[in-house]
Amino acid sequence: MIDVNEKINAVRRQVGKRVLEAGEARVQTISQVYDTTLEDLWDACTKPERIARWFLPVTGDLQVGGRYQFEGNAGGTVERCDPPKGFAATWEYGTEVSWIEVRLTGEPTGGTRFELDHIAHVDDERWAQYGPGATGVGWDLGFIGLGLHLASGGAPVDPAAVEAWSTSDDGRQFITLSSQRWADAAIEAGEDPTAAKAAAGRTTAFYTGAPEDAAGAEAPAE
Repeated sequence: MIDVNEKINAVRRQVGKRVLEAGEARVQTISQVYDTTLEDLWDACTKPERIARWFLPVTGDLQVGGRYQFEGNAGGTVERCDPPKGFAATWEYGTEVSWIEVRLTGEPTGGTRFELDHIAHVDDERWAQYGPGATGVGWDLGFIGLGLHLASGGAPVDPAAVEAWSTSDDGRQFITLSSQRWADAAIEAGEDPTAAKAAAGRTTAFYTGAPEDAAGAEAPAE
């Protein structure tokens, strides 16, 4: 049983910008503390056999300079690796290239924080339409898979069960809340509140198939 509000509130979400050689890019940061060791979390997000248990099957060479490919999703090149503290890679989907940076740190009160930056050149029109939730909701869903995998002692997550949950009432509520929290992060970063909330409604509609006016409605109170 997945507690929707618990999962939503366990995650930190931030939106910002970074100047790259090719110009200014948008940065989405998502992080969560997991009840496991630094070494175990590192293995879970760097070993192909474990990545496939909670995310997607991955092929390629997971070494600096190596190419990787997630089945039916993004691929890229590993650019930096500092075990067990973090790594950086390109995140290539179709003709679009963005970047991910992962940092793992032990928490003083126990557990290990997984923090991910997704850095991308996003044109203003698409950002206005969907905002950070376009990719943020996907990362939120991925964090659920990682949490289930770690909580089970490393057992595989059932893809069919996850798919069924994501289309259930709880799954749709989770997506709605995720979209809204990413809108909140955008507003905190200086985005216009009305535009950010409208973008969140369109993102929710995209993920759930709900009408935009219904998707933009307030989710049930926590």
